[in-house]
Amino acid sequence: MASEKEPTTIKKYANRRLYHTGTSTYVTLEDLGHMVRAGEDFVVTDAKTGEDITRSVLTQIIFEQENKEGTQNMLPVAFLRQLIRLYGDSMQALVPPYLEYSMETLVREQQKLREQMTQTFGPKTFQALDDQVRINMSLFADAMRMFSPFPGVRAEAMKRHTERAEAQEAAAPTAESADEIRRLKAQMAEMEAKISALAKKD
Repeated sequence: MASEKEPTTIKKYANRRLYHTGTSTYVTLEDLGHMVRAGEDFVVTDAKTGEDITRSVLTQIIFEQENKEGTQNMLPVAFLRQLIRLYGDSMQALVPPYLEYSMETLVREQQKLREQMTQTFGPKTFQALDDQVRINMSLFADAMRMFSPFPGVRAEAMKRHTERAEAQEAAAPTAESADEIRRLKAQMAEMEAKISALAKKD
């Protein structure tokens, strides 16, 4: 039987540069993030000591993703607090296998749902539904930001909402898109009225 492919070795130097030994090129944390999403296995070692530092580098990738502008956060504050509390606790040893099992279950169920949706509605329809879910989540997030007590956050959310409505109007002047544009404009007008009321209270 053919042996499984060995993971790629990434060397991290003292100047924090990451060297991909497979391609003989320097890479970034973002590049490593793409490799993870593509299912490419790798280990990161300290170029000087040979120590395996994969865990700390993966943690850095998560940190960058959580702080990337325009990206939905996946680690709720409550979860992070609970995780910190478990360090040094008698239950700490149970946390890694529990989290690993939970993530494997989530990925497995997510893939099963995608396959069922694709078989039922077809790949194009499922992609459209997937895209619509992302759009709805973005709209919801902006709507929540509009009720923020911070004027800057409200202004930024309103700006994105306006840009989205204008893009919809310019993209496809069909009857369906026209209805969507009218709906977005109505939402925007309603939210502007609520924001004005909040501003007066401030």
